[in-house]
Amino acid sequence: MAASPSTARAINDRLALRLLQDEGPLTATQLKTLTGLSRPTVADLVERLRESGLVHVVGESGAERRGPNAKLYGIVADRAHLAALDVRTRSVSVTVSDLLGVTLAEASAPVGDDGGTGPAVEKAVTLLERTAKEAGVDRLHTVAVGAPGLIDPATGELRDSAKLPAWHRRLVAVLQERLPARVLVENETNLAAFAELREGAARDRDDFVLLWLGQGVGAAVVLDGRLRRGASGGAGEIGFLPVPGTSGLPSATGCDGGFHELACTAAVEALAVEHGLDPETALGSGHGPFLDALARRLAVGTAAVASVLDPGCVVLGGETGHQGGTGLAARVEAEAARLSPLRTEVRPTALGDTAVLRGALLLARDAAQDELFP
Repeated sequence: MAASPSTARAINDRLALRLLQDEGPLTATQLKTLTGLSRPTVADLVERLRESGLVHVVGESGAERRGPNAKLYGIVADRAHLAALDVRTRSVSVTVSDLLGVTLAEASAPVGDDGGTGPAVEKAVTLLERTAKEAGVDRLHTVAVGAPGLIDPATGELRDSAKLPAWHRRLVAVLQERLPARVLVENETNLAAFAELREGAARDRDDFVLLWLGQGVGAAVVLDGRLRRGASGGAGEIGFLPVPGTSGLPSATGCDGGFHELACTAAVEALAVEHGLDPETALGSGHGPFLDALARRLAVGTAAVASVLDPGCVVLGGETGHQGGTGLAARVEAEAARLSPLRTEVRPTALGDTAVLRGALLLARDAAQDELFP
């Protein structure tokens, strides 16, 4: 069935906007070439987008040739402003950007619940409000929050957890109450994977798994270019994976005895001490025996992922993945090859400590553009 004229116009407009987002300012001729649309159709859509306040003239092209210069069209970046928050156990980082994702201001601050949930939440919200003010932003359109914990796939809310600070859950509700903005929340590991897929180590992959190796241990699953969250939002809870060499078996309320016990930050630091190394610098020391021992541990989780999902690629993220770099990734790949017949490439994160914040900003940008673009 052929699309109606209004539907066809909406499709063409969105295509043009996506091209302007990805390619930057373009002339009408360039839009015609990239879209395959006729010149009159492109002229009409450019006029519609200008009248809607989404596109404006940002310059001219063709100064090097004879004749009139062609107008360059670009997205109106200040049509909407966005914010991203990376909420850790005892800190919050904030980025405020325009509709194109260009950073306007950023800040970080320690936040703990020592003084109670209310003061911790107030400190985090105040940090966001102050950062937006420094960016010259009066009103935020969309705010995305990355936090540890499970996201309920039915409600989109951060689910209760015995080990999750109470101020984390309260923060989202207060943001929704205080801000005239759409507030989204997503698991930090999923956001890191989203950023690696779009801009980082997995840009050339449709299938991969991100292993998050930090104070907590988790995984994010990307198949066919899409995040897979599971029926309850718990896909990738690899910290609960029973593995040999631990104190026992994990339980429904704790991951002691699971992969977490071998791969969390505390376990990595303890392993470094066993090898006579400073835990603060061990991962970057190039110490072969230590890295080999750590790689054997991480290969257990990598091989388990490969045997169930066969993603072809595992990205090592979090503090351990970032600091271990290519040297650790190569060792894990070699060790995993001994445990599984399924070829699995192992790569270090390309975004490091910025992955969660960048993923949150991408989430906010996509949500805002989906609402604003026809």
